[in-house]
Amino acid sequence: MAENQSHHQQQEHQEEQQFVEENASEKVNDETIDDNNQSQVYSWPQINFDVQPYRSYHFYRQFRSYSNPNNFLKSVKWSPDGSCFLTSSEDNTLRVFSLPDNETDCPARSISSGLDEDSYAAKLLVGEGESVYDCCWYPYMTASDTTSCVFATTTRDHPVHLWDSTTGELRCTYRAYDAMDEITAAFSIAFNPTGTKIFAGYNKTVRVFDVHRPGRDFAQHSTLQGSKEGQSGIISAIAFSSAHSGMLATGSYDQTTAIYREDNMELLYVLHGQEGGVTHVQFSKDGNYLYTGARKDPYIMCWDVRNTVEVVYKLYRSTEHTNQRISFDIEPIGRHLATGGQDGLVHIYDLQTGQWTSSFAAALDTVNGFSFHPFLPMAVSSSGHRRFAVPDDADDVGAVSLSSNENCASVWGFSYTSATENTMSINNEDSLGNLEDEKF
Repeated sequence: MAENQSHHQQQEHQEEQQFVEENASEKVNDETIDDNNQSQVYSWPQINFDVQPYRSYHFYRQFRSYSNPNNFLKSVKWSPDGSCFLTSSEDNTLRVFSLPDNETDCPARSISSGLDEDSYAAKLLVGEGESVYDCCWYPYMTASDTTSCVFATTTRDHPVHLWDSTTGELRCTYRAYDAMDEITAAFSIAFNPTGTKIFAGYNKTVRVFDVHRPGRDFAQHSTLQGSKEGQSGIISAIAFSSAHSGMLATGSYDQTTAIYREDNMELLYVLHGQEGGVTHVQFSKDGNYLYTGARKDPYIMCWDVRNTVEVVYKLYRSTEHTNQRISFDIEPIGRHLATGGQDGLVHIYDLQTGQWTSSFAAALDTVNGFSFHPFLPMAVSSSGHRRFAVPDDADDVGAVSLSSNENCASVWGFSYTSATENTMSINNEDSLGNLEDEKF
């Protein structure tokens, strides 16, 4: 009996040892796989802006109707996961356009020169009751998780709405009230980098809503300090630092931009210099610089947040004669900035030098929106402006005639160099350099 028990214990010990060795082997294999995955980190493609981009997709018909032929676009924004983009237009409607499933590596080829039809229809239409002031995507939105597929909007005389981008249903409402206990509308909105709060800009006030607590609960922060320091106008633009430094910038119609701490809204700097009300602010990818643009001001200003005494440089764009919000965007790699304007052109600037790089014609009217794809060499533009042409016949509402390159949205594909090609080019240059050294 003792021998059998000893033999049985020895067998169990061998099985345990084998189990430990197999687990150790699996752990080593898993760590090897993780190391391989970490070594294969995605590298942003380097866009060749010297080569003119090509129009991959084009949309204009679905923005027009017989009753509203002059419906123009106001803004356009890619989703954080790059699967779709969101447009806002004068008809108080937001449209979601999905990128075709075959767009996994690079943009499609250029469409034919004839733009008689839209490339495809929007997958979702969301109608608001009044004019849309601002909209923004949830920062961790991904198509694989439907609970994250949401965007926020703010409209005139309405609270902040959170919409489902797959079904079009209203998920949540965030309501702010004034001193008369009446609902007041935000003029600008933005999610904080962690996606837990919505910051909304009002007149001399920023209100902060907890995303998980819809309703009328919010924290209120005045942008005008007791010593009259700060911002005295409507907060028309909000942006957070891309480097997660805990800073946010707010633009105001009083022609100033302010930088605050996110956690307690402590005022850090107030920037002066724009000639009009600030309508767009954006941090550089490293968080060290801030770019601001204003209405009826032809220059985008670059500020060093570490030394805000003076402007670093100015970037020109054609916006002297419009009250529209003309947005701009920085490519994912952080090297270039693109902006539209009244001249129908998109101008590209090198942010390291502040010098103009190139430009291309995106529309035959004002290009008011431009957004780079988050990881592909693509971008989307929106165009249009209000027209006051009076038809010959007062009953003929369809008398306004626009071309397909007016009041439109276009997806652009850029020529690019992949990370592999960059590495090969660098290696070839090194090899040539070594050969030349050997010759001498």
